[in-house]
Amino acid sequence: MTHPLSSLDGTPASRLVFGTMQFGGGADPDASRAMFDAALAAGITHFDTAHVYTGGASETLLGQMVKPYRERLIIATKAAYEGGASAHNITTSAETSRQRIGTDVLDVLYLHRFDPDTDMHESFEALAALKTKGIIRAVGISNFAAWQAVKAAGIAAKFDLPLDLIQPMYSVVKRQAEVEILPMAADLGMLCAPYSPLGGGLLTGKYASGGTGRLTEDSRYAARYNFDYMHSAAATLSDIAAREGVHPATLAVAWAAAHPTAPTPIISGRSASQLEPSLAAMEYEMKSDLYTEMAALVPPPPPATDRAEEQ
Repeated sequence: MTHPLSSLDGTPASRLVFGTMQFGGGADPDASRAMFDAALAAGITHFDTAHVYTGGASETLLGQMVKPYRERLIIATKAAYEGGASAHNITTSAETSRQRIGTDVLDVLYLHRFDPDTDMHESFEALAALKTKGIIRAVGISNFAAWQAVKAAGIAAKFDLPLDLIQPMYSVVKRQAEVEILPMAADLGMLCAPYSPLGGGLLTGKYASGGTGRLTEDSRYAARYNFDYMHSAAATLSDIAAREGVHPATLAVAWAAAHPTAPTPIISGRSASQLEPSLAAMEYEMKSDLYTEMAALVPPPPPATDRAEEQ
């Protein structure tokens, strides 16, 4: 399954997306540059950032790096994580992002999260206007439940605006997206670009050996993955990876990309060496029996109708 998302010169979206959430934060400019170069060399053409990432440093640094390659790369950013999804906030955020990145057009602009306090007609009318003006090329939604996404698609259609992408959380230990979001995205023609395929680093195996990262530094991530079955799954994944002779991060990313609906997982890191095993998933061929074995590491989520016999 392919999706028509492409760069200004027609270069297609890569199998994986590189996320720049760490640029200017966990990764200094030199480390950020090294990761960008590694991603580019590995064939990544789709780069993801957001208005709120690292106080704007992520967009600024990414903009400096992509300048020589701008026509053949896809640059996605996000608006309205803070301040709501009003027309004013979306429009001003998009303009700020455009200036930081130093580009005439944003290839993708996501609504960063669902805003229950703003009528979606206002939000998508504003996004449609930005697209008509040539300020954005495609529209996405991030952190939307399936019902919110379908409602959004219906409202956006009133303004002749397709929703081209969706960003849910998805990994071998966070599989809720399989129930409705992934099949919905495939049915509605949205490219699914899931984030956190490594489970905040849990699936790299580093925490079992006393390593640090988001799970030890961010209370949200600590709570998100604070379940014994997830840590048990991560330990077993490390054993499988050792047996297969491959890094567990490579397996985790490749598994997320191997879903039948062909999502394009977002990978990231704080250094080129940390990013390397995730980038290796670009070329890794996930065999069906290995995919099934990894899927069995955690119980599958129940079906949308909660009918046990449908599992």
